[in-house]
Amino acid sequence: MKIFFELLGGLGLFLYGMTIMGDGLQKSAGDKMKKIIEVLTNNRIMAVLVGAVVTMIIQSSSATTVMVVGFVNAGIMNLVQATGVIMGANIGTTITAQIASLKLTEIAPIVVGISVGVWLFTSNKRVKNIAEVFIGFGILFIGMDFMKHAVKPLREYEGFRDMLLSFGRGTFTDSLMAIFTGFFVTAVVQSSSATTGILIALASEGLLPIEASLPIIFGTNIGTCVTAMLSSIGANRTAKRAAFIHFMFNILGTLVFMLLFKDMTIALVKKFSPTDAARQLANAHTFFNIANTLLLLPFANILVKLAKKVIVVKDFERTNQRGIQYLDDRMLETPSVAIVQVIKETLNMANLALESYEKSMNAFFENSEKIANETFAIEKVINSMERDIAEYLVKLSNTSLSAKQHEIVNGLFNTINDIERVGDHADNLAELAIYRVDNKLNFSEQATGELKSMHDRVVKSYNQAILALKTGNVSIAKKILEREGEIDHMEKSLRANHIERLNKQLCSAKSGIVFLDIISNLERIADHASNIALAVMDTTEK
Repeated sequence: MKIFFELLGGLGLFLYGMTIMGDGLQKSAGDKMKKIIEVLTNNRIMAVLVGAVVTMIIQSSSATTVMVVGFVNAGIMNLVQATGVIMGANIGTTITAQIASLKLTEIAPIVVGISVGVWLFTSNKRVKNIAEVFIGFGILFIGMDFMKHAVKPLREYEGFRDMLLSFGRGTFTDSLMAIFTGFFVTAVVQSSSATTGILIALASEGLLPIEASLPIIFGTNIGTCVTAMLSSIGANRTAKRAAFIHFMFNILGTLVFMLLFKDMTIALVKKFSPTDAARQLANAHTFFNIANTLLLLPFANILVKLAKKVIVVKDFERTNQRGIQYLDDRMLETPSVAIVQVIKETLNMANLALESYEKSMNAFFENSEKIANETFAIEKVINSMERDIAEYLVKLSNTSLSAKQHEIVNGLFNTINDIERVGDHADNLAELAIYRVDNKLNFSEQATGELKSMHDRVVKSYNQAILALKTGNVSIAKKILEREGEIDHMEKSLRANHIERLNKQLCSAKSGIVFLDIISNLERIADHASNIALAVMDTTEK
């Protein structure tokens, strides 16, 4: 039991160090993570490089593949792109094994001590983030040292040694058992890096030769697919296909290497590191994933076609539905990308509110109860979207964000509230349109012309607010604030003119009340457009 608990403690430190290092790298990268994803094109080689780089930063191929499933689910990337990223993720995760196999245990406490000192006594965010990287780096090696000491007594247990050595005998049954062991452990702990860390600890103590560790490594690659497969439950069919492609890629690679390249791989890594079993394991892991990518990348389109044949999209799933399109909890693993997606979703909500507002005014001008009812239907979707986006923003605010990113999240909380209020005013306008229809109210050409003139200005302001939100353009935001004063003055002027018409009995009292309610709602919509512009300015200029 002592060995088990020491191994568990060492593994915990190893994973904790890896997480801290990954968080520090991710915060240091900041918006660069977004740019890394943006360079993704249909170029397969670029997709592989992006997958490898992102995985090196977040220190988890499982997290990358889960994120890819989220990207596909949100429509950010297609399956061919996703296939390249997944292959690159398999390469990127081998960096953890390479780091863990280095003999840096003696300097690890010194690195942690100095880095913690820097972290405590500096107020510079960037320096703090870099210090976190080194703190995680040191803790990772301390965890590795714990694991090595934990497994050292196992050298005295002949049965355990024989079991490990049996994995390298090369028979079909022994190889299958080794692959299954790697698969099972990785599927349970949900981290191929954790399994690899244990294997390196065993190899460092002379308990696991490369002949035995290589098939286990193949199994860990298959086991890491379980995370993405579980993640795809509840996602759309395209996301399920991405997870399935990941599974096929690792299965096919394992079969090819076990049948054709196993002996060659063992001979190659032994030549580079003749006496170091840990380095042999790390190098074999890297070589397998690079070679597997080179081998299968030309067949990415075939993998995609096979996934489409296995996982078929149902007819009802092809229907385009309104509502949330870009949010996915899987993307919270990479906050900078999640922020981009939540901005897209906010723009989606803003455009829906614009459609609702324009329909409500069309319902009034055209005396159409049908169009007014369409507005009511959209308003329900807008309310639902506000709740969903707000919940997502709460989750996002609890991730590792920079000060700038926190400002963006806080601004978005206010923005979605303003957009929802625009939807409410559209709802009010639709009710006024129905009131006009039910009571057969007539408006003079002058009154109608005034309403259309104010409506045009408000639409322009709100459209520019959407554009400012999309681009972060401060000059556009300032134009909205300037027009807000004009619209306020116009509302007061139209109110005074209409009251004068009422006093002269040039229109009915019912029509007069509707007119005044409409210009009041229009003025409030312009206010919310102005609020959105202010949020953009606050976020951009800070």
